[in-house]
Formats: sequence, C-alpha cells, structure tokens
Amino acid sequence: MSKLIKNISAFMKDEEGLTVVEYVVGAGLLVAGLAGIFGTFSSQLEAQLSTVLGNAPDGSTTP
Repeated sequence: MSKLIKNISAFMKDEEGLTVVEYVVGAGLLVAGLAGIFGTFSSQLEAQLSTVLGNAPDGSTTP
C-alpha cells in the first residue's frame, strides 16, 4: 500500500505535464489573438479597397 501512496505522491509532484499544458494554452491564446487582429485588419482593408475601386474610372473612356 505504501508503494501506491509513493507513486501517487510522485505523480502529484511531477510538473512536466503541466508545462506542456501551459505551452498549449499559451499557443492557443496567441493564435486567437492573431486571428482577431488579422480579422479586423482584413475587414478594414476590404472596406478601403472597395472605396478605392469604387471611385476608380472603369476604363471605357480614353483621355
């Protein structure tokens, strides 16, 4: 029985798995942040391009 308690105690003290979880959570937050930034940037860029292209001459007239 004491071997089982020692193994459980050693498992509870082992923090190697926790480090992996921390890295995965950090990477997930980084990806979510970048997706939010690029999503906002993309919609602003699309609006600007629509404005520029909407105001551009259609090319059917010659100067």
